[in-house]
Amino acid sequence: MTRSPCSFSFVIVAGGAGRRIGQPKQFMPLGRVNAPMWRWSADTAASVQEVGEIVLVVPRGVGVGVNDVSFNTPFLIAEGGETRSDSVRNGLEAARLDFVMVHDAARPFVSAALIRSLIENTDADAGALPVLPVSDALKSIADNAISAVPREGIYTTQTPQSFPRAGLIEVLNARRGASFFDEAEAWLADGRPLRHVAGERLNFKVTWPEDVALASLVANERSEQCEIRTGIGYDVHRLTPERRLVLGGVQIESPLGLLGHSDADVLAHAVADAVLGAAGLPDIGVLFPASDERYRGADSMGLLARAVAMAQGEGWEVAWVDAVVEAQVPRLAPHIPAIIERFASVLGDGRFNVRAKSAEMTDDPGMGRSMTCRAVATLRRGGQA
Repeated sequence: MTRSPCSFSFVIVAGGAGRRIGQPKQFMPLGRVNAPMWRWSADTAASVQEVGEIVLVVPRGVGVGVNDVSFNTPFLIAEGGETRSDSVRNGLEAARLDFVMVHDAARPFVSAALIRSLIENTDADAGALPVLPVSDALKSIADNAISAVPREGIYTTQTPQSFPRAGLIEVLNARRGASFFDEAEAWLADGRPLRHVAGERLNFKVTWPEDVALASLVANERSEQCEIRTGIGYDVHRLTPERRLVLGGVQIESPLGLLGHSDADVLAHAVADAVLGAAGLPDIGVLFPASDERYRGADSMGLLARAVAMAQGEGWEVAWVDAVVEAQVPRLAPHIPAIIERFASVLGDGRFNVRAKSAEMTDDPGMGRSMTCRAVATLRRGGQA
């Protein structure tokens, strides 16, 4: 099984009754933004390119409708079951992608970096989970007798846990009625390979009333720390009969193509510069210069992917990109859906919009001598937007 972009479903298990706290904690508002607890991890997952959909598993009778939630990433609702395993199984059946991450709604502060680490360690055969070494001294108490328990080699387990979806469904279906604390336990019981990555201390589970107070403090701090930046990109290339026309990674039938050192994709170039500008990085002319023969005829969507990766390396996530292409010829409107789909493979679903405008016979674009593009990118870093 080959992984493709947007190949992970992020299943958030929010079907519990919250008996220890006295209410379903997963729907409690957190932070000054008053986002429900489950929404914090959902927003983080939606910022990761490989996550193609969010599946929220809710208790029976809880009215969280798809139309009530605004996401750039596809969002689905599944109904919970009698047990956690039942709820997870329902979420897996609702999911539509090849790989799945199962996450507790009561862990609101998972990071995008942890999600990516799990993705990198998951394949068609092996799952992955985050673990933390036990730092407290351990004791065992039986019949009022206390004995020390060695903590060497003992780890606590967190979520999300990542698996090939079909394999996890097989494991859970084969063990209906059995009780497991998490999906990794069922996976291991079936003898399947499981990898581990370093967990995060802030990825704690809200279980007791005092945990709610701690989560509120973290959420308030993150709400204040969220940083939003906007970048502007612009590019222009001449049209010539000697070149094919590539726009947004899509080859378009046209007697004229764009002239340049690479494939001269004016749309990809403008978007890349907008992303780089928002991240405070140099433009593509500096990073991928025309004087470098490595970039002759280069796929500009590949260069865009590298620009996005550079921004991510600085901690930025692309929240939204809007672009306008100005051209007299050819007619671009019929190609817009294919271009948007192509950009989704780099930026993620629902994060890109483009429009095509006629130059109304003015200047070089209006005379069919060139094509221009302007793009605006919004990037987010830290906190909760």
